[in-house]
Amino acid sequence: MPELRWGHVHEQIIDILGHRPSTVAGVVEDLAALQVLLEAATPNDRENPVADFNRLYWVITKTIDEQLAEGAFVDGEFLTMLDIEFAERYFEALRCWGNRTETPVAWQVLFRRLRDESVRSLPSAAAGVNAHINYDLPFALLNTWGKLGSGPESEAQHRDYLHINEIFFDRIPELRRSYLSNWQICIDRLNGKVDDWYQNRLVEFTRDVAWRDAARMWPLRDDLAALESERLRLDRHTAFLGWALLSPVGNLLQ
Repeated sequence: MPELRWGHVHEQIIDILGHRPSTVAGVVEDLAALQVLLEAATPNDRENPVADFNRLYWVITKTIDEQLAEGAFVDGEFLTMLDIEFAERYFEALRCWGNRTETPVAWQVLFRRLRDESVRSLPSAAAGVNAHINYDLPFALLNTWGKLGSGPESEAQHRDYLHINEIFFDRIPELRRSYLSNWQICIDRLNGKVDDWYQNRLVEFTRDVAWRDAARMWPLRDDLAALESERLRLDRHTAFLGWALLSPVGNLLQ
């Protein structure tokens, strides 16, 4: 019998993934529950690569939910639907990997390193962000537009989408430093705000590319063969970048 992918917490993780959240608060709740289990999956390494990404995603989504409740978004329905569709793609990847069914290569790159204690926290989180934004986000946008009957031409929706960048800009510096060792924190302080500026620009760029990829594929939404071709292309390219982030060189650069 093959080893359970998520170890002794496998059944608990699969159980959490057995339903689809209907609210952003529900997504936050599931991410929080997954965080506890993912950390427990590797008792000797609570900061395993998958848990490292999940923690970042949980913090960002929790902030989005708070701002949604405060009325910070123009089109709350769009933002809520997008957040749910976005999360479902991550949850589906976790589900497929755990069930040993076909899993996007972009996510396999991270999941295969679950028990690799040589991989550092920061590149692990970055590899997860890479898979989720560069691969998942364009298709989450397509599904959201399709369900709402809208499209990439909505200025209000695009403004809300860009507002998410501001949340990243606000939370990423603190999150990044939480992944660093003491000596890395000293170097980070010497760099001042350079690292913050660079990572903010990187988030802005990758999320802009994801929107443009979705807008480019929107006219193809009814052409399943064309969409599958685009999916495979994005999967390959995203997987290559994830591999680079988790390579020995990528770990040294973080």
